[in-house]
Amino acid sequence: MGVFPDFDGLGGIGDLRAVVGALLTFVLIVAVLMLIVSAIVWAIATAHGNYATASKGRIGVLVAVGAAILAGGGVAWMNWLLTLGAQL
Repeated sequence: MGVFPDFDGLGGIGDLRAVVGALLTFVLIVAVLMLIVSAIVWAIATAHGNYATASKGRIGVLVAVGAAILAGGGVAWMNWLLTLGAQL
């Protein structure tokens, strides 16, 4: 059985792919910038003994890493599902 999604079935699907690609790029750029800023805040706050701000910087680092993982993982998961669908 050869079931595969028909990407040409909808008008404007190429524009949708371009928008999704641009949003993914934007999310990854923001995640990297957030990671840099949060790491700097975490380091400076820890060096000065401000542990409340240091914990917020650490949370920022973890959220940035999580966002990057989810964004990249979503693309990998969708490609895996499409490959699996092509094999069925």
